[in-house]
Amino acid sequence: MKRVISMLMAVALTAVPMLAAPDSDKETDRLENAGSVLGEILNIPDNIPQDLLDKAECVVIFPSVLKLAFGFGGSYGRGAMVCRSGEHFTGPWGAPSMTALEGGSFGLQLGGQATDFVLLIMNPRGAKAILNSKVKLGADMAAAAGPKGRDASANTDVTLRAEILSYSRSRGLFAGISLEGSTLRPDNDANEKVYGKKLTAEEIILKGAVPVPPSAQKLVSLLDKKSPKNLSDPESLK
Repeated sequence: MKRVISMLMAVALTAVPMLAAPDSDKETDRLENAGSVLGEILNIPDNIPQDLLDKAECVVIFPSVLKLAFGFGGSYGRGAMVCRSGEHFTGPWGAPSMTALEGGSFGLQLGGQATDFVLLIMNPRGAKAILNSKVKLGADMAAAAGPKGRDASANTDVTLRAEILSYSRSRGLFAGISLEGSTLRPDNDANEKVYGKKLTAEEIILKGAVPVPPSAQKLVSLLDKKSPKNLSDPESLK
């Protein structure tokens, strides 16, 4: 009997990581997909203007956001937030913090079609607000549809006022899109699955508590290549 019990316990112990694996694999896939989505979007001819990317403190990528079938156009997505390292966001791009996007109707009206979103966080206040708590776009933070194309200027009124500029890609179409009314928040449960320990978004982004995980190497390397330096006005970063 003792031998049988021991065998059952051994089977149970080996089953635990098997049961836990799908969750960690899901977050790994999400980070890899975020890198692929951003790479594809940055290779679109009329994509995110380079001068805006160069002045962004953080980039948030939500691959395959789906509209919920609740009749009111609500949507739900999970993705990753990557920021430039250092106290004033002037260093290389660092390890990602997992992020959640939730909210009411924000133009995602294409039935069951998945939509990719890319958000540029344009100042330190906006970045730190998202890392600290849930924020509602349009209420807690100024958000706007991002201009696109090589000739778009970062000096337009909309880009100067907005703390977040948002873009979408669905069914092959790429455009700026308003996300007002939706919310952004840290997904610390997902962070624990990615890094194997409890970490807050602040610890990951602002304190550099962990290195870039293998699943995010493509994403971070892409940002380091496409926008190696923060070209924001230094005074705006203090």
